[in-house]
Amino acid sequence: MTSSAAEPIRVGLLGYGVAGAVFHAPLLAADPRFRLDAVVTASPKRQQQVRVEHPDTRVLDTPEQLWASAGELDLAVVATPNRSHVELTSAALDVGLGVVVDKPFTPTAAEGRNLIERARSAGRLLTVFQNRRWDNDFRTLRALLERDALGAVRRFESRFERWVPTAKPGWRERGGPDEAGGVLNDLGSHLVDQALTLFGPVASVYAESDRRRSGVEVDDDTFVALTHVNGVRSHLWTSKVAPRFGPRMRVLGDRAAFTKHGLDPQEAALRAGGRPGDLGWGEEPGELWGTLGAGDEVETIASDPGCYEVFYAELADAVRAGTPPPVDPEESVAGLVVLEAARRSAESGEVQHLR
Repeated sequence: MTSSAAEPIRVGLLGYGVAGAVFHAPLLAADPRFRLDAVVTASPKRQQQVRVEHPDTRVLDTPEQLWASAGELDLAVVATPNRSHVELTSAALDVGLGVVVDKPFTPTAAEGRNLIERARSAGRLLTVFQNRRWDNDFRTLRALLERDALGAVRRFESRFERWVPTAKPGWRERGGPDEAGGVLNDLGSHLVDQALTLFGPVASVYAESDRRRSGVEVDDDTFVALTHVNGVRSHLWTSKVAPRFGPRMRVLGDRAAFTKHGLDPQEAALRAGGRPGDLGWGEEPGELWGTLGAGDEVETIASDPGCYEVFYAELADAVRAGTPPPVDPEESVAGLVVLEAARRSAESGEVQHLR
């Protein structure tokens, strides 16, 4: 079903872990065009959390309960462990719902293409929550590139690093390709998506991937080098074993370089109970702003505020007016192709050529 402009878009959220509780539910609650109608979680602790944080929202134990009331909904948001994305997205499409899928879209590119075809055949909306396109650093860099402030870009360096020296329990640290765990799938999905969005398709991929901590079954320290078709080289790092962090971004052009430290503040704000619309939302202190320049001639560049809420604003327009979704799922499949090539490269030690 499709809501009219006068009615809220009714949403069923599957999963209430970090993705569901920290990102999707708060962002949906902050936009009056949406109504968080139901949350599916089997955990009694998380069920109680939903009741406290969203008292007007139904709490369901199983996806089947949500599908049974699909006629009362407009949209499903799949924010469950990666291994379940395909099954739940397929089921949501089958009962006539549009779907938002958290990243990584699917464990494999082939599965992603299949879901896109199913959504197309059913005439249903399908999009992927690549929220880091609305990070402050990415938005700032994109604006600099649009005004040609760096000249021709030669190398893009980007990092998502953490310091988690002891592995935590949970599916993200467990092995098996169906789990789609590990830092390459998790944080690497963002890095690759940002690189492709900024610099276009990739001709070749080289990667180094390791398991540094005792007890982990998946990568926790990975480097990926991309050569884009246009000649730009992207060097991407993602790690859970970085005692000290490198620059979040360093971008080298033939006239200037842009360097930025520190993470976008929105995730920390959401975890602390903040919401879009709060005073200072998405803004960061001046000491974390990046710099632009060459040699001794360097200027500070104010960061554009981060704005995750734009994803759902554009989604509301897509549901109501049929405009393009905030993220084309084909773009997420292109990222999955790169991630698969990176895994092959890390295993073989050889460059993988895509073009």
